[in-house]
Amino acid sequence: MAGGLLSSADMTDRLAAITRQFPVHLIEDGLGEDDEDGWIALTTRLGGSVELVGDDIFCTNPAIITGAIARGIGNSALIKLNQIGTVTETLQAMAICRQAGYRQFVSHRSGETEDHFIADLAVGTGCGHLKTGAPARGERVAKYNLLEIAAAGPTLRYGMPTS
Repeated sequence: MAGGLLSSADMTDRLAAITRQFPVHLIEDGLGEDDEDGWIALTTRLGGSVELVGDDIFCTNPAIITGAIARGIGNSALIKLNQIGTVTETLQAMAICRQAGYRQFVSHRSGETEDHFIADLAVGTGCGHLKTGAPARGERVAKYNLLEIAAAGPTLRYGMPTS
């Protein structure tokens, strides 16, 4: 339905069709943040073959992520340090994901600064993903310091679990 609204089931059907036709490996926020039943159905259908990243449905909140994991929602979480507020809560959210077999995807947020800490966080935790946007503005370019991190710590392997 071009330009119209889709139900959760219709959107899941559409996403499934897209993943059959194209080499899609990751879908972020495939359904609405309040659509837990839809997310469960989406995860049941595509979670074995596609990384289903929850952002708005998880909010980098350890308690919300714990509940979502128990209900079978998604299989990966977008992690935004300044969404939850503290490094401790961020690391807790990541640990909960790791223990459940969920991937983590460290991300910037709108209004981000040129501080490159999230790149260090992604490498230091071995989460495997970093979302910074295209290197079009200073606050994004600053996150592309993975080569600097590699030079400073040649034994760190981006994307590999730290044990």
